[in-house]
Amino acid sequence: MPALKPTDFSGRITWLGVVTSEDRAALIAEAREAMDLRFAGIAGSVHGGLTRASCSRVTAQHPRGTPIGNERQVSILSAEEMAEIAARMGLEALDPARLGASIVIEGIPDLSHLPPSSRLQAPSGAMLVVDMQNRPCILPARSIDTVHPGYGRAFKPAANGRRGVTAWVQREGRIALGDRLTLHVPDQRVWAHLDAARRG
Repeated sequence: MPALKPTDFSGRITWLGVVTSEDRAALIAEAREAMDLRFAGIAGSVHGGLTRASCSRVTAQHPRGTPIGNERQVSILSAEEMAEIAARMGLEALDPARLGASIVIEGIPDLSHLPPSSRLQAPSGAMLVVDMQNRPCILPARSIDTVHPGYGRAFKPAANGRRGVTAWVQREGRIALGDRLTLHVPDQRVWAHLDAARRG
């Protein structure tokens, strides 16, 4: 019996991009029509690599800067959640390039809360493994301010719980605009002790 179950949910890719600049404050992704997913992530991406330096998200586990496996190779956002963020900010729309997005998809509800270890598989066979929900940070806020002065400060509260997920490449392959990514989920119940295990 497979431990991963295909579902009837799939998301259509509406946008692809790669962050290539080392200037994190300038955070802007270059739009692409297609891209190759490799075990080290997306070619040319500042988020690529088999390893990365640990950041503030994992200081409870590792001293900052510790080399760890790179589970944050790809940033996946929901078109529907982006529209909700924009509305909460008082904007008509948000440019995914200014959010540092790798992939934007439409059609999977509540994308930001997919179970960790869910998979998204492309027609080419390429497969992404969801690590966990991506938390809002100040870098997109600064980038948004360059085109919508004064609106950047509203990004973090508006994006809370809607920032998408990070993922890593399990199987190499090509993805392109219009492709449908099929959702596969772990065949297990929610851990009954989750609430008790959370601290703070």
